[in-house]
Amino acid sequence: MTDEAPKATKTHQEHPLANILINVLVPVLVLSYLSKDPALQEQLGKSAKPWHIGPLKALIVALVLPLGYGVWHFAKTRKFNFFSGLGLFSVLLTGGLTLYLWNKDGTVKENAGLLFGLKEAAIPLALGLAVFFSKRTATPLLNVFLYNDSLFDIRKIEQRVDDSDNRDRYRSLLDQANVIFAGSFFLSSALNLLLALWFFRGFDRGAADALEVYNGIIGKLTGWGFAVIGIPLLAIMFLLLKRLLKGLHEITGLKEEELLLPR
Repeated sequence: MTDEAPKATKTHQEHPLANILINVLVPVLVLSYLSKDPALQEQLGKSAKPWHIGPLKALIVALVLPLGYGVWHFAKTRKFNFFSGLGLFSVLLTGGLTLYLWNKDGTVKENAGLLFGLKEAAIPLALGLAVFFSKRTATPLLNVFLYNDSLFDIRKIEQRVDDSDNRDRYRSLLDQANVIFAGSFFLSSALNLLLALWFFRGFDRGAADALEVYNGIIGKLTGWGFAVIGIPLLAIMFLLLKRLLKGLHEITGLKEEELLLPR
């Protein structure tokens, strides 16, 4: 029985990016592209598409993914899925904010750009705080994303650390990596806010097509966010991986091919 538990943990740590995609990113895309009101589209003289189901129905559809994934994960592991909780929080925040900002006459409430920017900043900020404060828990989020036993030969590394009595240096290296990793999310939070304010500049909340423009801005934010925010985060992840490999080599004497599992 003691051998089965680590294997189960490993299985559910192998695809953290897919986890984020299913629970966070896809639901946000659903909200962005399905929430147009068909009646309003007709009022503006535009054709309503089959997928234009309105903000409330789009919110319900978007909630199905993280909720369904979370229930499936809990049924299989008897553990709460952090990303499903984050996805539900994100969808409720985005959908709730959209329902609040949209007026029945087709206009948008004041400070839509600032409020949406703060919403966009809230998710990576929550992730950064979760990463930072998880470092002393049984499952630090750094281990879920990067330093896990699907990439590193952790058993061999920790055996060498214990043999050389370098546990303090090893823990210090992981703590530093954790701070850098959390910092990447804080950077993402700030960039999300700035990006939202940039795209909402000059937005006319009282225009006849305000909701149409609002939806277009949200779509652009989603697309540009991958480039403007995703690329720097990937670069930080790569540099962090190289830093971990260098630090682990200095502590254990193991070469890179010995630190990493065969791919």
